[in-house]
Amino acid sequence: MNTPPSPPGAERTDGSSVQIGALVPLTRPGWVEAGQHLLAGLELAVREVNDAGGITGRPLELVVRDTAADPQRAAAAVDELARLGVAALAGEYHSVVARAAAARADALGMPFLCSSAVLDALTEQPTEWVARLAPAQSHGWQIYADFLLSAGHRRIAVAVESSVYWASGTRILRDYLAPRGGTVIELDMRTLALTAVCDELVHNRATALLLLVGHPEPAVSIVKSVRRDQRLAEIMMGAPAGQPEFAEWATLLGDDSAGIPFLRYLPERLSPLGARVETALRERLAKAPSFVAFEGYDTVAVLADVLRSHGAERARTAESWPRVAVEGTRGQIQFSRTPGISVWQWAWAPIQVVERDPAEPDRFRILHAG
Repeated sequence: MNTPPSPPGAERTDGSSVQIGALVPLTRPGWVEAGQHLLAGLELAVREVNDAGGITGRPLELVVRDTAADPQRAAAAVDELARLGVAALAGEYHSVVARAAAARADALGMPFLCSSAVLDALTEQPTEWVARLAPAQSHGWQIYADFLLSAGHRRIAVAVESSVYWASGTRILRDYLAPRGGTVIELDMRTLALTAVCDELVHNRATALLLLVGHPEPAVSIVKSVRRDQRLAEIMMGAPAGQPEFAEWATLLGDDSAGIPFLRYLPERLSPLGARVETALRERLAKAPSFVAFEGYDTVAVLADVLRSHGAERARTAESWPRVAVEGTRGQIQFSRTPGISVWQWAWAPIQVVERDPAEPDRFRILHAG
């Protein structure tokens, strides 16, 4: 960084940059590919903002910090970025990490636009400082549950690891499916071996298995084990958290990567802006961009609009959330107070249930939309 930091919340009039702190998982155990896509979207939008004249003549600058899927590291990064004088925070992919960052941002009076984390309870108490682009987990996973029911699945097993995020997902599915004739069978991956998972699926007569586990492991090993068990030839596997979205999934699993429905936050057809951004992201990433890259781009588009309109003082940024109206890559972005959600929420980004096509695993096909 070439310029000295501003005092917290101060305006700069000397032509120096307006800084945004970016929280991104870029090393393991973080989901590195997701972090790379998120950062690519953030960086592309910053470049375009600066090509268009910046923030009232001042360049926009990202100050990037790697969270590595570590909540404590993310909270420490928020503290550091606050001291450096950034105007706002952006990013984060992992819900548990975003929750730690949001709590710290709220405590410090730091505006935070969360790009990609979906956990409903992003903060324990309602806050004016945090807004979110990604749909809340309860909204998206209920759409996924509707897809399961429409596909005829009533006995649904979940292979689940221990975390607030996976526990929340399990509860959402159970609460939504039970009144509609569905049963959720929980398989605790802390205690079950892979062969035992297959035995439990047979014993419980499950017709679907949802992977509520980390990527690449144990998700990849579970898929391989189930695919090779002839007793489970008819079972559907699903991954509502989106593991199959990324190229690494297909690389690790080959043909086994296909036919596993997941949630994706894209419209069926992109707008002209979305199509232009998709082309630019594809060039930057040297691969097809995921929905996470679009979330990154939209995050900066919103913050740049707020900073142009209201200045870089932190309190004014937070006060502006209810007045946001920005054309994003996936629709018009506006924030509101949504029942059960403690932060300012875009309600809602478009949602699809998608799978890799078994006939062509590099191609996605839409199964359901909400």
